[in-house]
Amino acid sequence: MIRFIIADLRRLWLGCAVVVLLVALATALGVAVTLQERSLRLGSARAADKFDLVIGASGSETQLILSSIFLQPAPLPLVDGELLSKLAADPRVAWAAPVGFGDSFAGYPIVGTTTTLVTSTTPGFGEGRLFAAEGEAVLGASVTLPVGAVVKPMHGTAETGGPTHTDIAYKVVGKLKPTGTPWDRAILVPIQAVWHVHGLGDEPEHEDGGTEPAATVASATHDEDHHHGGIDPDAPIVEDFGADTPGLPAILVKPKSIADAYRLRQAYRGNGTVAVFPGEVLTGLYATLGDAKMVLSAVAAGSQALVAAALVLVTVIHVGQRRRQIGALRAFGAPRVAVFLIVWLELLLLVALGIGLGFVCGLLAAQFGAHLFTAKSGVILPVGFTRDDVRLALFLLGFAAVLSAVPALLAYRQSPAQALRS
Repeated sequence: MIRFIIADLRRLWLGCAVVVLLVALATALGVAVTLQERSLRLGSARAADKFDLVIGASGSETQLILSSIFLQPAPLPLVDGELLSKLAADPRVAWAAPVGFGDSFAGYPIVGTTTTLVTSTTPGFGEGRLFAAEGEAVLGASVTLPVGAVVKPMHGTAETGGPTHTDIAYKVVGKLKPTGTPWDRAILVPIQAVWHVHGLGDEPEHEDGGTEPAATVASATHDEDHHHGGIDPDAPIVEDFGADTPGLPAILVKPKSIADAYRLRQAYRGNGTVAVFPGEVLTGLYATLGDAKMVLSAVAAGSQALVAAALVLVTVIHVGQRRRQIGALRAFGAPRVAVFLIVWLELLLLVALGIGLGFVCGLLAAQFGAHLFTAKSGVILPVGFTRDDVRLALFLLGFAAVLSAVPALLAYRQSPAQALRS
């Protein structure tokens, strides 16, 4: 029987290839959607795992997280810099680190922060050391620059365009080990350097001889005509922040306990500030992502249903065209069960091959999409099969077995005499 089935499939190889391809494409669409959605959830959750609480000025919580943790460029309202020293002195806080951004180099964001954040959220250095002077920089693992390179910041991004600070340069002194987060694509510099590049950190004088609070000046850093300053490359890093600290887009906070995290979140929600757990924002994004997955899954299910209907139609027609062959088999003594099994196994084998090929193609498509996403954002997306995917494969094979029985029953019911007369 097996030899007969193989010979029959070889004789009809073109039609069999079309059937396998149709099933594979329909299956691959659903598998790719499932794997990609799952990998986005896991990858983004891992990227935000090291950051417990983010505090910023009142505004969009989603944009606060996307900008401060996922380093997506966007102008944020600034929170009063005095809050940083207040948090550093809070007994509920293990550490609090500012982040400042707005500049880039060769497509990589330049992020101003402190040595505390670097040492507390990264696995260490692949080469070199941590910055110790105002003119030094540290690279994320995915930044394609060598230690010793010179970085000249450009205001904004390569897409939005902006002036390059040609008279300002950072020297790369270290490169971090991979973290699997967007920070792998970041160039980290002392926060005081970011302030000084944009003319902040001191109290600049008004035309009338007065002074303007640094936090107010900081709110203008995104304006096209903002003031440019300079840095002293050899100046030591100062991380004792006080009341004159410039305004900040965000402050990343590590509470000492879970209870402290909730107390801090409650304390800084209102009065011009917002405190957010990254997981809260991601949950909302996952809900939106889940809705998109439902739509795409419905499209995939619809395409699979159409392919199934087409396969049944084509197979029924094929069985009708093979009536003489079936009649000859019966006339030579083949039992009805053997005829049923031949037709059933042929179609089941084709559909099973299509499902297997579809899972492979879906995995490759999801991995390709994950690679593009990682290259753009720095977030590593773990793409792979789980037990749920095994259950899906078994379900599809079970459905294929039932589907294949329809034309097999038609062949089973044909009498040899009637088949040979047709």
